[in-house]
Amino acid sequence: MTLAAPLPAEPAPPSARPDEARPAEIRAKAAVEDLSFWYGPKQVLFSISMPVAEGCVTALIGPSGCGKSTFLRCFNRMHDLYPGNRYAGRILLEPEGIDIIGPKTDPMVPRMRIGMVFQKPNPFPKSIYENVAAGLRIRGVRSRTVLDAQVEKSLRRAALWEEVKDRLHASAHTLSGGQQQRLCIARALAPEPELLLLDEPTSALDPIATAHIEELIDELSRRYTIVVVTHNMQQAARISRFTAFFHLGRLIEFGPTEEVFTRPRETMTQDYITGRFG
Repeated sequence: MTLAAPLPAEPAPPSARPDEARPAEIRAKAAVEDLSFWYGPKQVLFSISMPVAEGCVTALIGPSGCGKSTFLRCFNRMHDLYPGNRYAGRILLEPEGIDIIGPKTDPMVPRMRIGMVFQKPNPFPKSIYENVAAGLRIRGVRSRTVLDAQVEKSLRRAALWEEVKDRLHASAHTLSGGQQQRLCIARALAPEPELLLLDEPTSALDPIATAHIEELIDELSRRYTIVVVTHNMQQAARISRFTAFFHLGRLIEFGPTEEVFTRPRETMTQDYITGRFG
């Protein structure tokens, strides 16, 4: 199918080894087409179109209040939880081309296929084990063997297993802030999501915990399609392959991260990344 906006050609890394070479063609996992959004009578997103590259990290940057988190939460229909909110346009989830925000689409469909991690760690008031198993139980998984295997696999992928394997039945609230955020990532990974949404996942963490999460995001991008909101432009440059710059609810520029940061097409993008506003 024709995407709303083609993925821009990405420059090859200057010193990539053969086993690190990036694919010549990057497929889209989702296509955003002319997306607008209203909180009640107030429009906050305006005709946004962009692809989300499969198996990559896409960073959303821009000043506070520019619509980054609002845009992110459209993907799993979180806005449906509050009356009066309204979408226009389409978000197509591939390969089927399901319109995530279409009126005929059950909101549970994207929620079952898309995981989300929020700005502040929000573990459930349950054990470490039950936090990770929660999404699986919602999906009807009852086999203890399956639950045990998936909990371990998810905690390993979140780089937390070695730290908690001997206290899985302790309260999640006994973990440090960085560990709690990795637990929330493990919880999101357990149902094997097709798309992982991260809303400023390191903003409440110290520099050491932030570095752990960034390393984890890099590792996870080999298995998952990730969209991350970040207020930290250096972080976006470190962890993402594509970057979208938002301002006042509009998409100003989208492209390979290296190009957006070193050769932006738009003057407003240049002004933002050089600190002239924001």
